[in-house]
Amino acid sequence: MLPVLFRIGSLDITSFGVMVALGALAGLAVFRRELARAGLPEAALDAAVYGLVGGLLGAKLLYVFEHLREESFFALFLDRGGMSWFGGFVGGLLAGYGTIRVKGWPVMAVLSAATPALAVGQLLGRIGCFLVGDDYGSPTSLPWGVAFPRGLPPTTDRVHPTQIYEAIFLGVLAWVLIRWRRHGVADRVVLGRYLLVAGAFRFLLEFLRVNTRVAGPLTVAHFFALATALLGVVILLAPRRT
Repeated sequence: MLPVLFRIGSLDITSFGVMVALGALAGLAVFRRELARAGLPEAALDAAVYGLVGGLLGAKLLYVFEHLREESFFALFLDRGGMSWFGGFVGGLLAGYGTIRVKGWPVMAVLSAATPALAVGQLLGRIGCFLVGDDYGSPTSLPWGVAFPRGLPPTTDRVHPTQIYEAIFLGVLAWVLIRWRRHGVADRVVLGRYLLVAGAFRFLLEFLRVNTRVAGPLTVAHFFALATALLGVVILLAPRRT
């Protein structure tokens, strides 16, 4: 674990914050390249910028409201970790989609170009979660189990490093998305597959996580993951416009 990289006066510079920043920069770089490859205007990067802001806000707010019974709103909001991927996904998607619509850019083409960037940005964010000991899994006896004595919350048990599982998956997904786009797979298909595969993986991974169960073995994240996968199916099955 390496939760705090250094301090500037009383301000802690956390590994999570640095990795989120690096994820944003890497995502923007990948998005710029994909826009250029598709012949889309570079100004469409505005959608990513607004999406990033909306995503960070949504990720933090959903985490806060999920844990309000544990601490105060401001304590949770200013916590060094604590980000909900699905809050970020919804917030970022709404902000990015709104920007695309207002600017009059082709929605499906821009969203498809953004998919590899989303995977890369999230990958680096998950590494940040690992470094601060956030979003880990259930106890395990497997040799790669990790203890997070200064985690969020702390644990001395060896647990599944689900952050790393997800980071590896996202690296593979980003590579596959780029290959699909290079081989001319339709934008609608790329976007639908991204949502379906990412949602399905997170649904399965959530069974290893230690989040609060709200319906039998299912957590809030399970329902968001299922909704994401179903949205992907709807996009894939929707009739093409002529």
